[in-house]
Amino acid sequence: MTAEVLTAAGLIAVPFVLPLLGAAPDTVNRVLVWGMFGLGFDILFGYTGLLSFGQSALFGTGGMVCAYLLTEAGFPYVTLALLIGTVAAAVVGWLVGLVALRRTGIYFAMITVAIAEVFFFVEFNPLSEWTGGENGLPGVPAPVFSLFGYTHRFDSGWSLYPFLALCYFIGIVIALRIVRSPVGVVFRAIRENPLRAAAVGHDIHAYKLTSFVIAAAYAGLAGGLLGVMQGFMPPDAFMFDTSGQLVIQTAIGGIGTLFGPLVGAAVWLFLQDFLQATLKLGATWKLALGVIFVLLVVFLRRGIVGGLADLWALVAPRGTGDGVSDRVVAAAVPSPPSRRAAGPGDAGAPILEVKGLSKHYGGVRANSDIDFSVRRGELRGIIGPNGAGKSTFFKMLTCEVAPTSGRIVFDGHDITGKGVTEVCQLGLTKSYQVNQLFDKLSVRDNAVIATLAERRGAFKLDLLANPDRIPGLQAQVDHTLQLVNLSGRADTKVSELAYGEKRRLEIARGFLHTPAILFLDEPTLGLDPQSRNQLWTHVKRLNETEKTTVFLTTHYMDEADRVAHRIAIMDHGSIIAVGTSAELKQQTGAESLEEAFLALTGSSLRDESADSNDRLRQITKMWKR
Repeated sequence: MTAEVLTAAGLIAVPFVLPLLGAAPDTVNRVLVWGMFGLGFDILFGYTGLLSFGQSALFGTGGMVCAYLLTEAGFPYVTLALLIGTVAAAVVGWLVGLVALRRTGIYFAMITVAIAEVFFFVEFNPLSEWTGGENGLPGVPAPVFSLFGYTHRFDSGWSLYPFLALCYFIGIVIALRIVRSPVGVVFRAIRENPLRAAAVGHDIHAYKLTSFVIAAAYAGLAGGLLGVMQGFMPPDAFMFDTSGQLVIQTAIGGIGTLFGPLVGAAVWLFLQDFLQATLKLGATWKLALGVIFVLLVVFLRRGIVGGLADLWALVAPRGTGDGVSDRVVAAAVPSPPSRRAAGPGDAGAPILEVKGLSKHYGGVRANSDIDFSVRRGELRGIIGPNGAGKSTFFKMLTCEVAPTSGRIVFDGHDITGKGVTEVCQLGLTKSYQVNQLFDKLSVRDNAVIATLAERRGAFKLDLLANPDRIPGLQAQVDHTLQLVNLSGRADTKVSELAYGEKRRLEIARGFLHTPAILFLDEPTLGLDPQSRNQLWTHVKRLNETEKTTVFLTTHYMDEADRVAHRIAIMDHGSIIAVGTSAELKQQTGAESLEEAFLALTGSSLRDESADSNDRLRQITKMWKR
């Protein structure tokens, strides 16, 4: 509650301190309105990573609805009119979001620009009878407080300040609760790596739409407060300049800080008044303000609040992150309680079946007509030379890539053509060959993001909940980090980890789900022998105690030989052999799995005169073909 208390103290101190510095009350009130406007935008852009230039449309919508009720409709309740305007903006934001969020990145931003221009045109032309067109809506009344015969009218200036300050305080408290909630955690995951957020089981489209609606609601409330503050709802609220100014103010103050928009608005508006009124620069004030903005962005890339936060992080004491728990052996860690009920069917029955699975890229056939099954509770390996089609096969099984033809049935569900989020929620998870982590977040945050998807489902609107109070979540996270020897690095940013540590965290993400089937794509790539052994110890225990089916691909023959119950060999996009290591050796008359592999893929190491160096060269040649 430190941020909330400091905010309350600051808002109370403002009318006593700023007048001594010559601050105009109207400027202070405008800062609060823009700060409220920026709260929603910072949740959208700073926390979810969605840059919108269409917030002016929602700002104007909320303001016009509120002003129309209070003027033309004769509605007597200012506070209720503000709430109605907020809801109206949120509804419009939901409709706009359904359209705009069909695209991402720059295309999303351009759609919001177009939508803002459409709203500006509609306000000035077809709806001018209700909005006042270029004249706006004058005569917006001030809010009135009445209690036991006492009446206070919040007219303007410092008299209006307490009302606006209270509104802002409520807004910042709600915003802080949102970004600290499980929903806020998912927002940050989407900002850092939306594809990975979807892969761990979150419905990112639903969360993006939620963020957009929240930003719309804040914009609508700020628009209503603008009309109340000025006694007049101006038409320029719909102008593109309004959206541009919001983006600039947020960047100056600090993106992803919540307090940044307020600080940015204060800097922008006070400098504007200073340059115009004090220095009397006339129209050139915009040029001077532009230069100041560029300097702030260049030298304070995270804005004023972000820069102060970075400075505090440098001087504040913190742990080294090299705790003794980083050397805990996985075998000594007790297993957590199972969280996912076992799927239907008997042990040993197929949990994953594919029929006629093929993937073609134009004339290139990555996989061709594969019939394949994995038994429930099995620890299955797949090996093959580079270019054999293993990665494409894995991507089809985890629904990252749609097959050209064929069917995939997982645990009784036909998952052909489904998305990665849906199959992850069904219990099918994957650890990637190339690390796909949230680099700017901590190790613990990465683990929490994956755990939330299992414990809350693909989408849940627990906007004001505390993640620490979700039963078993922290225990599950701590347990898994200990398993992969990362407990001592839990509060370290992922970007600061060594490659081996990142690899262990990538693998831990799969463990956090206690999945029905876990895909491990080259899981030990880049790990030292001790870490490899510890990893396989836990994988085998997960397979034995939790009855988790494991499907792995590896380039280490000794791992496949030692760990897998059965091994599939893939070459030229097809499965050419399946069996235990002993069966494959017997089938080819080989003494080792390496020799069996080379024999099945078209080469032989039966030359008695060949020494170990000859064999190594042949094996290397096969893997690189």
